[in-house]
Amino acid sequence: MQATPLTSIHESLGARMAPFAGYSMPIEYTGISDEHICVRHKLGVFDVSHMGEFWVLGKQALPFIQHITCNDAAVLTNGKAQYSCLMHKDGCVVDDLLVYRFNEEKYLLVVNAANIDKDFAAASQHAALFGLTAGVDFINASADYAQLAVQGPLALQAMQKLCAESLESMEYYTFKEVTFAGIKDVILSTTGYTGAGGCELYVRSAQAAALWNAVMEAGKDFGIQPIGLGARDTLRLEMGYCLYGHELDDRTTPLEAGLGWITKFSKNDFVGKEALLAQQAAGLQRKLVGFVLGDRGVARAGYEIYSAGMEQVGAVTSGTVSPLTKMSFGMGYVQAISATVGKKIFIKVRDKYLSAEIVKPPFYISRGVKNVR
Repeated sequence: MQATPLTSIHESLGARMAPFAGYSMPIEYTGISDEHICVRHKLGVFDVSHMGEFWVLGKQALPFIQHITCNDAAVLTNGKAQYSCLMHKDGCVVDDLLVYRFNEEKYLLVVNAANIDKDFAAASQHAALFGLTAGVDFINASADYAQLAVQGPLALQAMQKLCAESLESMEYYTFKEVTFAGIKDVILSTTGYTGAGGCELYVRSAQAAALWNAVMEAGKDFGIQPIGLGARDTLRLEMGYCLYGHELDDRTTPLEAGLGWITKFSKNDFVGKEALLAQQAAGLQRKLVGFVLGDRGVARAGYEIYSAGMEQVGAVTSGTVSPLTKMSFGMGYVQAISATVGKKIFIKVRDKYLSAEIVKPPFYISRGVKNVR
């Protein structure tokens, strides 16, 4: 079991630790509900140092990224970030990821922790086509970096105390290299996985503890709390954000997952493009939908979804009860013919069939927060 540079801090704070993606990670501190509400109303800090970071360098960096991902990275300018997917030839998703453009010859890819080795191997298969060499100009730097996510409507205001650069004026999905809390060359991006606004901070692993302590001190007057992965999951689910291993996997295409908006057929050939065009032409057989339960209960991953005629039409991928609204909701794949907003469905929970309605996520809107996808 691997540890992040902050594991000892989490343990000293009394976090409930559990294995996640090969790491010992904090699941909760004061409780998922309390931590969730803190992020929605104030701010919280997550240790996400288990995420992966790949550098892509040189004149062929952009053509390489264009080839292996489905979004159009050519629209990025310096200091911009983009959500995309790393693709299989059959049109399915290797992983979802972020692309950061530093300049025309320097990009950073941020991938999911559980997929670091798989992603690097899959992308490396195409590197030679562009004259890139693994370890030279396509570099897995995941072990070198720690990452904190400071999320919530008060996050940028609080973090401004630690940085001379203007943070609150930054647009969503932009980033800067700054001196932050006295630490040079911190990558600060207005990205996140909560829909509550805020930023993500990348530093060298040796500087992680100093960064954590500075962030906690700066946020003290604003009500900051450390937040575990449990609340991270309920927060992302409220926004209808996909989670790899649930809504996305090696058998799922971005079109099925409702990610047509990041699938740019207008760009030159990319891995999986031909298969996706064929799927689009033939028509989708299944689609990812959101739903809200009308009956009391919780829909969990794997629970069967039934039509009003009591025919099984799909399965739940994620489900929870909102700590804020107390609404029970979730997402799942259903037959395309059943994927209509407003349609009544049923979720089989043990020996009961709970009524639900298909809705369009997000399930929660953060009022007054500009930085929401």
